[in-house]
Amino acid sequence: MIFDPNVIVRHLPEIVSGIGVTLALWIAGMLLGVLLGFVVATLRRYGGALFDLPLGLVVEVLRGTPFLIQIFLVYYGGPFIGISLDPIPCGLFGLSIYAAAYYSEIFRAGYGAVPHGHVEAAECLGLSRLQIIRRILLPEMSLIVLPPSVNLSVILLKESAVLSIITVPELTTTVSAIGSQEYAFLEAIFLLAVIYWVIVEAAARLGRFAESRLSTLRFAAP
Repeated sequence: MIFDPNVIVRHLPEIVSGIGVTLALWIAGMLLGVLLGFVVATLRRYGGALFDLPLGLVVEVLRGTPFLIQIFLVYYGGPFIGISLDPIPCGLFGLSIYAAAYYSEIFRAGYGAVPHGHVEAAECLGLSRLQIIRRILLPEMSLIVLPPSVNLSVILLKESAVLSIITVPELTTTVSAIGSQEYAFLEAIFLLAVIYWVIVEAAARLGRFAESRLSTLRFAAP
């Protein structure tokens, strides 16, 4: 078997398109996951048992089942309850909900890491709960939650390859189709590994830079 780089060159536009879809789904799913996860964590902390128990159960179910099973249930099981989504919206929905479960736990741990005395001092000053979250909790826990959030974001990028199972035209789907079409499976697998490694490395380095920058700003603030 001979490695033929011309296979990659011939299908470069398709590969670039697949990378674009992967990045778009990953970034959108990550941002939606962060937003939903923060809302869930906040409701579980301040909403009492009415929110904590059901949301906690949903989070445990999502964290306790493989993403592959979840996306199968959404895509193939959705029509049975009147929810029929095309592959890309289904993939984005599934990735966002999956991410939200894990981000919510990261934010919940971040809330718990802030010294309670800081919150009590803010309450004594007459700050509302929303002001306490915005001015005390968020700034103090940002540095705490950033490293695990970056790690989770990298995991989400790799999990996005699962979306190929529901024919989302992302990187894995595109490159696998090229490998089958050209009978160039070695080239396809090698290319997938290299592209994912490059993106993951870029994301990790960006996360480390953001962590360093945030730490510098935090300690430089008066």
